[in-house]
Amino acid sequence: MGVVDDNEPPSKRLKGPPGVSKEDTLHNQIASTSLEDSMARPLSLQRDDETIGLKGIIKKHEFVKIINRALYSLGYSKTATILEEESGIPLHSSAVTLFMQQVLDGKWDECLNTLHNIGLTDEALIKSASFLLLEQKFLELLRKGKHMAALLTLRTEIVPLSINSARVHELSAYIIYPSQFLALGLSDQDTDIALSRAKCLERLQKLLPAAIMIPESRLEHLVEQALDVQRDACVFHNTLNSELSLYTDHQCGRDQIPSKTLQTLQEHKDEVWFLQFSHNGKYLASSSKDQTALLWEVQEDGQLILKHTLSGHQGAVSIISWRHDDSQLLTCGTDETVRRWDVGSGKCLHVYEKPGAGLISCGWLADGDGIASGMSDKSICLWNLEGNIVECWKGHRTENISDMAVTSDGKIIISICRGSTLLLFNRESRCERIIEEEDRITSFSLSKDNKFLLVNIVNQEIHLWRITGDPKIVSKFKGHKRTRFLVRSCFGGFEQAFIASGSEDSQVYIWHRGTGELLAKLPGHSGTVNCVSWHPMNPHILASASDDCTIRIWGLDKPKCKGTTQSNGKVHHQPNGRT
Repeated sequence: MGVVDDNEPPSKRLKGPPGVSKEDTLHNQIASTSLEDSMARPLSLQRDDETIGLKGIIKKHEFVKIINRALYSLGYSKTATILEEESGIPLHSSAVTLFMQQVLDGKWDECLNTLHNIGLTDEALIKSASFLLLEQKFLELLRKGKHMAALLTLRTEIVPLSINSARVHELSAYIIYPSQFLALGLSDQDTDIALSRAKCLERLQKLLPAAIMIPESRLEHLVEQALDVQRDACVFHNTLNSELSLYTDHQCGRDQIPSKTLQTLQEHKDEVWFLQFSHNGKYLASSSKDQTALLWEVQEDGQLILKHTLSGHQGAVSIISWRHDDSQLLTCGTDETVRRWDVGSGKCLHVYEKPGAGLISCGWLADGDGIASGMSDKSICLWNLEGNIVECWKGHRTENISDMAVTSDGKIIISICRGSTLLLFNRESRCERIIEEEDRITSFSLSKDNKFLLVNIVNQEIHLWRITGDPKIVSKFKGHKRTRFLVRSCFGGFEQAFIASGSEDSQVYIWHRGTGELLAKLPGHSGTVNCVSWHPMNPHILASASDDCTIRIWGLDKPKCKGTTQSNGKVHHQPNGRT
């Protein structure tokens, strides 16, 4: 059943096994559930209100239909036909099946009539579907060189619908300027027409109600939603989506969080103030009170080796910023200069200085052809790579610009401007937005998607701000210690679902971003942990910098987590509300 005669055109023959295209799937579905088959099969009556499942909320006829739709999509047409026979639940009504076949056959007058018999009550929807059908008819007439017939269809059938005037004008242009139509690369070959009709049917499926034509990949979509819910309910989830399984409910343990010291780097001679992984994760740069920045290379086995020592600053090096392609980096120090370095050679390419004002923070512009710097005279300056100031402005700032970030598109420059105030300056519109905190701000970090700011304040709290639209605090993180020193925090882990921070009690703190729950405290350092950086590519690697003159590289305590659902001793967590 469902086999098409060999003497039918190739475009209508039942296609092969799995791996078929969407166009093949549509042909399979129609061929296997043709009107004649549907009328010939003795389908048993099914009650639409019959439910299955423990909670009784799944309607059986809907459940069977989406399974059937998935089978057709996978190319299992014979199996799908058997399911329809045994269940007594056809994928589509006989009218819908007829309508779909008429579309694939190009019987435009007939399918326009059938359109009114498939259960549609919304006149606007009927008009929109009619427009798609008549547009396909019009284009096919043009393909065959029947310009007068196409013009008649446009004037007497499409225009009277009085919708989508912009598209009507485009169709008119195809008749007046045939070269525009030919530029689309369309031909009158049977295969091209068959593909075009299949795409027309796809557009109709997206337009019509799901109860009439089951959407493509509906079952896959529901399964993905279920996996998303399970993943978001697991506060320790820190693994790639490829490790999720349909066989068991997903839940990770604490061993997904980096908690074991894998390596201790001791090359710095004084307190380590800052560190940051490169965007591609191949390097780690660290800066220290010893007036140097060190460039580390991450090996394939995860070990870090020293690549370059960047010397030249006449004071402690406090900030590092990576270029978007990781070919260069900036360092800024207490000597109030910014230096630009070549990652490959370790050479200093330029020193940025301004007479009468020091550079105390820095960041790259989006294209990598310039830098931004916060100045000791309370201004922000933009420089080209050659060291010339392109722009400079002060605005309403009353304090030194001690911290800075630039969004990845280069449009927004973010800085601390008045103790407890953050300034978001739009370079294009020259508009300024202000974020007012409840206490003095010490540092901040921008999320990878440029939508969130992680703000450290002196009252030993870290606030997560959403900065799209009207800025708003969405989470607060507490527990770490900060009384005297500047301590930095960062986003990290899978989909940046975690927050990590240094602390004056010599530990690294890790919270869940969505719930604010403190997940781990990592002991090991013997001095204040000043800065942390999560590896951007490997969610199981975290680096920390400390006053004990060392850098610690943290990894998993076990080689791999268990994605199991056993409840023997494991805590089940509520959904995390991951942002």
